Amino acid sequence: MNNKKNIIEICGSASRDSINLSILKYIAESEKFEFNFEIIDNLTDLPHFRTELTDTNVPKSITDFRTKITNADGVIICTPEYVFSIPSGLKNAIEWCVSTTVFSDKPIGLITASASGEKGHKELKLIMETVQTNFTDETTLLIQGIKGKVNKEGNIIDQKTELELKKFIQSFKELIKKPTANNS
Repeated sequence: MNNKKNIIEICGSASRDSINLSILKYIAESEKFEFNFEIIDNLTDLPHFRTELTDTNVPKSITDFRTKITNADGVIICTPEYVFSIPSGLKNAIEWCVSTTVFSDKPIGLITASASGEKGHKELKLIMETVQTNFTDETTLLIQGIKGKVNKEGNIIDQKTELELKKFIQSFKELIKKPTANNS
């Protein structure tokens, strides 16, 4: 019997085979015996948000996305910063969920891996706080100068970054195990 919790990992990058995707794959591989992972790395395929379709005639790709979030025991988002903000595809995906409660009280881990990332990371935390996700300072991680920390094969080559990711993963595991209003 499989008692592993289901984790959705969302890659905010618009690039195929991005460093952010490599980080999500690293987490999934390192925790594959404890969790079931599904990586969503096709946010650019989602239709552009339209208010009039948020509650009726919702596109199937959006209902599928919302269902995955609803059914997950936790979510990890890993994203770069684009022009001092989060990428438009990630913002679009979140906007499709604002009129719902799919993110409410959902345990979440937030990683911004970029050249600088400070403003994008701050914005990501604000947005996820607004949609009422459940995260702590320990389940957020800003990785600056990411291009020098992951090689072309997608392997983490910076020991400090690897240690920070392991600490992040441990904190996320603890958050998942805490009872919330929805799982107590």
